[in-house]
Amino acid sequence: MREIVFDTETTGLEFKNDRVIEIGGIELVNHFPSGRSFHVYINPGDRKVHPDALAVHGITDESLKDKPPFADIVNDLIEFFDGAKWVAHNATFDMNFINAEFDRLGLPPVPGEMVIDTLALARRKHPMGPNSLDALCRRYGIDNSHRTKHGALLDSELLAEVYIEMLGGRQAAFGLVQSEMRGSASSGSETEVVEVSYQRSRPLAARVSEAEAEKHAGLLGRLGDKAIWSKYS
Repeated sequence: MREIVFDTETTGLEFKNDRVIEIGGIELVNHFPSGRSFHVYINPGDRKVHPDALAVHGITDESLKDKPPFADIVNDLIEFFDGAKWVAHNATFDMNFINAEFDRLGLPPVPGEMVIDTLALARRKHPMGPNSLDALCRRYGIDNSHRTKHGALLDSELLAEVYIEMLGGRQAAFGLVQSEMRGSASSGSETEVVEVSYQRSRPLAARVSEAEAEKHAGLLGRLGDKAIWSKYS
């Protein structure tokens, strides 16, 4: 199963008038990063970046002058996303902009069933919130200290980690293994099971404080050598 965790930056908040100026995406295959990504800056034509949007993402009109228009990148975008689910945080915002750009070129919109909104997932999983991307990074111990401005590719990378954690997490220490089937009876070839191990790009931050670790060690000391926890210390 392919999913593209993506984000957009825009000239403003009105999808009918404002334009997409940056798109970033991270490919997941069966909820694991494949290493493939998509990133492009886009010239919005005569539409200027609103000062409020500039304060959020820092992308200036001047920096976009030599970038391609949406029409020039749309085929690459469609090819990268082809057949995959579109995964975004507050997906309605991003999809309104993407579909508005498609409409200007006479292209059909992305079907709603192909879109996953991680904000809706987070609200169901954590109904008391907060559920912004920064808040979810803090909740799941994901380092976002380098996120001083919004950026489509950076935000996609962070959201991909958050999304994986919301689905249950993929810590390298657990040694998760996935089986891939190759060959089929109908083709007359033997079926081969190939086990593929996956690891996180970087380990999760420790969630146990030094004080908690000391208390746990003290408990083990009182329980003695036969304590089952001693096997995992």
